[in-house]
Amino acid sequence: MSSVQACSASDDERRPPAHDLLEVAQRGLAREPKRLPSWLFYDQRGSALFEQICEQPEYYLTRCELSLMEQHAGSIADTLGSDVRLVEYGSGSGVKTRILLRHLHQPVSYVPVEISPEPLHRSVQRLAHEFPGLPLQPLCADFSKPLRLPIPPRAPRHTVVYFPGSTIGNFEAHDAAALLRKMRNEMGDVGGILIGVDLKKDPARIEAAYNDAAGVTAEFTLNMLARLNREIGSDFELTAFAHRARYNPMAGRIETHIVSRCEQQVKIGRNKALFRTDEAIQVEYSCKYSLADFAALAEKAGLAVLRVWTDPQQMFSVQYLARASVDPH
Repeated sequence: MSSVQACSASDDERRPPAHDLLEVAQRGLAREPKRLPSWLFYDQRGSALFEQICEQPEYYLTRCELSLMEQHAGSIADTLGSDVRLVEYGSGSGVKTRILLRHLHQPVSYVPVEISPEPLHRSVQRLAHEFPGLPLQPLCADFSKPLRLPIPPRAPRHTVVYFPGSTIGNFEAHDAAALLRKMRNEMGDVGGILIGVDLKKDPARIEAAYNDAAGVTAEFTLNMLARLNREIGSDFELTAFAHRARYNPMAGRIETHIVSRCEQQVKIGRNKALFRTDEAIQVEYSCKYSLADFAALAEKAGLAVLRVWTDPQQMFSVQYLARASVDPH
């Protein structure tokens, strides 16, 4: 029987109290330009829509990463070595994780960190069935905040922070470096970071992934407004707004906006948010990196890239980072 420690919700739930959400919306829509945080995407409906996005033919990221993991999981496990404690940020459904866990050598424990208790519980139940001998130590928390990791059942040789997907790309460069430094602290002196990084490629291929023909991504984006209507009583008319995702080659990123189709005003609590025709709310960045770009970012965080694995078309990468011999600070 696997060892599964109980998961207790942290102070950083996916769904904040209504008055906090109202404050977030009022503050973001009073800015110039307007901006809302991307975590607003992931209510229950948004999470289900994101799963559908991953199945769209244009969305290469998930397929490329899964193919990469299936091809290279043995090599990755050899690089991590034996007696590893694996700490995964934003564990979600854990499909890629199961591939890795099948190849790890005598892992000490698996610590999935997920802000939403329901997906975490479902994932842990599946893993407990598939890996009955693996100690599971789920942690309900916001991985962007300092973590108190559970005490492992035995001393690990080292701790590896696993950050699959391309979520590091959702952070602007300064924040991405700060998150990598945080991981560096949590992995300890001899630990490492195993991270998914989406690579620069044909801009048309990138843009298509965020503008699927079926319109699932557009529905996902506009669901943010539906969530605000439901949870704080705002009165966004969804048909009066449009999804827009464009690649900015100078910044090397997809920039996703919700765009007002007309001049209008929206009730946000006791406030009114005024919109001009074609005025945009910035809701997400998705940064893409060359291998050199990401090595430079890692260096700013006191890390060095030791290994890189890519899919055959070099669309996506999984990279292993360790402490640099010279700390930049």
